[in-house]
Amino acid sequence: MAKKVLMKGNEVIAEAAIRAGCRHYFGYPITPQTEIMHYMAKRMVEVGGAFVQAESEVSAINMVYGAASAGARALTSSSSPGISLKQEGISYIAGAELPAVVVNIVRAGPGLGGIQTSQGDYFQATKGGGHGDYKNIVVAPASIQELYELTVEAFNLADRYRMLVMILGDGTLGQMMEPVLFRESEPTEDTDKSWALTGRGDRTEHNTVTSIYIEPDDLERKNNDLQIKYARVAEAETRYESTDVEDAEIVITSFGTCSRICKNVIRQAAELGIKVGMVRPITLWPFPSSEIARAASLPSVKAFLDVELNAGQMVEDVRLAVNGQKPVYFLGRMGGNMPTQKEILDRIVAIHDGEAK
Repeated sequence: MAKKVLMKGNEVIAEAAIRAGCRHYFGYPITPQTEIMHYMAKRMVEVGGAFVQAESEVSAINMVYGAASAGARALTSSSSPGISLKQEGISYIAGAELPAVVVNIVRAGPGLGGIQTSQGDYFQATKGGGHGDYKNIVVAPASIQELYELTVEAFNLADRYRMLVMILGDGTLGQMMEPVLFRESEPTEDTDKSWALTGRGDRTEHNTVTSIYIEPDDLERKNNDLQIKYARVAEAETRYESTDVEDAEIVITSFGTCSRICKNVIRQAAELGIKVGMVRPITLWPFPSSEIARAASLPSVKAFLDVELNAGQMVEDVRLAVNGQKPVYFLGRMGGNMPTQKEILDRIVAIHDGEAK
């Protein structure tokens, strides 16, 4: 019988990637995600994989491009400023329709900021981040067990849709330790990779991986094909957790570490006679707009409270989904600070009593 193992979040990501069949890791150290590199440096040797500490984040993401072009499962990880440096390569990967996984253990910004936890990279992750019209699948774990599950799933999704999948964690999630239960083995999907650059073989034509299209009509056709694929992903892969929404008076929206605090507040509000529910997006893109819109249509729901570790980013998508049906309030902390349960509860009471601004 499998036993749970006490592990740090960053190390769980690395172990999950290896169990998912990743044998190519390229990265550059930056706090608070460096343990992923440290773990990979040891384990890749043991499993016969390739570990490269690149000379920069720019080099690392382009090495991922190369490995993905050959059909390999490849991973890079970094934290906020490092992810910014990778954005050109991420856009190239999207344009070439290559499967790859990128981990961002978010730190506080802007600029160098601080190494404490933050969710300030939501816009960067969900709105493309680099140049051009493209999307990445973005998953937001809220526990160490979910880090394992969603890291494995990230590689499956990347192969299934030939897309980059970003795992958006935060400094707290990367550094904290919780018990995690690993499966004995990970089933691998039989994904067609006949497009990969693995040699000419018996083909009469070479495979080509590119994102450059000189003729405007060709490039527009390529972009339209991407948008069709993104719509298919949104239809099939939108994921969320809904808690006590059906008879709620106030619905919280939150993701990642911050959502864990909010769950405790739901219980505290119930003790005060206030019914609070929560919609926690698990995929930040595709965003669970339909579920939030459905919650907004419920007669019992009077308002929404969005709680994030930033100045207000996901709240814009929440407001778009609510579409004016109910008021949407925001509570955010920055600089590496966490909202306390009391702060959130006090805001809920103020909303409930009609005193919130």
